[in-house]
Amino acid sequence: MNEPWYSPVWFSLRRWQSFQFDDRLVLYGILGFALLFLVRRVLHQRSRQQLSLSNGFGGARGLAAQLINSGRYLMPLSYFLGISCVLVALARPQVIRERREDQSPGIDIVLAIDVSSSMAETDLKPNRLVAARRVAEQFVNNRKNDRIGLVAFAGEAFSLCPLTTDYALVRQYLAELNQGLIPASGTAIGDALARCINRLHTPDGTAPPTDSTQADKLVILLSDGENTAGNLDPELAARLAKAYDIRIYTIAVGREMSASRLVPDTTQTQASMDVGVLKTIAQIGSGSFFRATDDAQLKRIFGQINQLEKAPVRTRVYQDVHDYYRVYLYWALVFFMIALLLKSTIFGNTLED
Repeated sequence: MNEPWYSPVWFSLRRWQSFQFDDRLVLYGILGFALLFLVRRVLHQRSRQQLSLSNGFGGARGLAAQLINSGRYLMPLSYFLGISCVLVALARPQVIRERREDQSPGIDIVLAIDVSSSMAETDLKPNRLVAARRVAEQFVNNRKNDRIGLVAFAGEAFSLCPLTTDYALVRQYLAELNQGLIPASGTAIGDALARCINRLHTPDGTAPPTDSTQADKLVILLSDGENTAGNLDPELAARLAKAYDIRIYTIAVGREMSASRLVPDTTQTQASMDVGVLKTIAQIGSGSFFRATDDAQLKRIFGQINQLEKAPVRTRVYQDVHDYYRVYLYWALVFFMIALLLKSTIFGNTLED
């Protein structure tokens, strides 16, 4: 708003709609003063002493007399406008430009995905690995402000992607997962957990953060079999994760003897040796065990984890406030000066002073 204070645009409807008033109730005082002026006129109409100009001359003289008689309303109108501008100034007209910033500390997540030969089974379409990879990509797309890493394992475990917020990079590594990625046969769940813990414990090679600054950390491990390879016991790795406040979610991918429902560990009734280790490490790691026997269940599992693991969002609001009460104080002075000048002219009523 670069207009000078004396511009009439300050009284336009569009300008008033752009204002936010700090004390809007003061504006009702304008109506109060309008009523006072009206009551005063009614009460003093008959007893009012004034000199009137005859307008019976006709022609130009008669018109001039009418204008002069009507001009006597200019002085009270100027007083009223001046008082109104003072009240507007007291109401503090402001223009507030607001900017919001959403901040979230985020969560550190490592996806550990089994790429052993058994993940080529087609009970999930087109096969277990492709179904898991596809749903993991959707999970990555739904996260915000979280750092995500990727570990692939079969008979050995490898960290493919460090913790990053570059989700395009994570999706690229996910797309490259295949059964031939790791030649060693077997399923090294313990080693995979160790790789995840190593990423989450000191992701930048620095000392572990204190409890006051530690971010939420979790591992999502997908596999279809028991631990058959590797050098580290999965339960020991799970206890190590718990010591570092890392939660573990495990998902058993594929059908067993019969299709089972998507349920957490506490209500699963069709457990076998194949999924026993997954259930145990989820329990130790303060997470949950799930079983996915088809694509839809796998998608629902990731959706449930997505809802459970949300970082709190803090919103910061920045306000740039500009006050314009001075403009209306200047206008009030102008109207009061006009009223004083009119008082010394034929438009003033000297008989009432």
